[in-house]
Amino acid sequence: MKKCVIDPEFWSVFPEAQINVLVVKNIHNHISEENESYFSELLNSAATEALAFLTEETFSQNQVVGEWRQAFSKFKTKKGARSSIEALLKRVHQNREFAPINPLVDIYNSISLKYAVPCGGEDINLITGDLHLGKAKGGESFLPLGTNEDSPALPEEIIYYDQTGAICRCLNWREAQRTMLTEETTDAVLVIESINQEQSDRANYAMSELKQLIDTYFKTESVMKVLTVNDSSFEF
Repeated sequence: MKKCVIDPEFWSVFPEAQINVLVVKNIHNHISEENESYFSELLNSAATEALAFLTEETFSQNQVVGEWRQAFSKFKTKKGARSSIEALLKRVHQNREFAPINPLVDIYNSISLKYAVPCGGEDINLITGDLHLGKAKGGESFLPLGTNEDSPALPEEIIYYDQTGAICRCLNWREAQRTMLTEETTDAVLVIESINQEQSDRANYAMSELKQLIDTYFKTESVMKVLTVNDSSFEF
């Protein structure tokens, strides 16, 4: 068994935060041409719903964007790092379409868009030991998606990490190649982050729908857990 553990150092920065966790096992995450239209429609329908969170003409003035930029100002970050939800909303703001990647990623991206919450996922079988969310000591190895150069974590940066190194930097800004979800993934852990009560309420609705979509598509029974400062670990 492995654990998802939120370190005390994380709560010292974000005492009101909530991390929603979903674990799904024994799935077939392969892409099929017959389902491509389903996922395209799922993503682009969610992008349309995301417009509800983009009511200001100036992108940075929208509430969700502002809240996460403020959150990122509370810890050491790599220059230019932004929350994953900002990156998705930016695509919507620019009227860009979303192309399917693989079923798990497509499903959680659609939920992220629909509810304007940061969502990410990792392959459980590629995590070494337990999955932690906390402050980096500095130097944790990190090979970002799309590059072959190590980009180690900065001291005091908020990261997801395991015994081998960093898994996601700056919360879930940047994904590591090592544990990313692929067509070969059979067991996955998905997370939704929130830093205030209004976001937590949305995250709870988002996670419920995420579970429903995953359970229906993969014909499985995933397991949910809400982690807070008073209940900060989950064995799976």
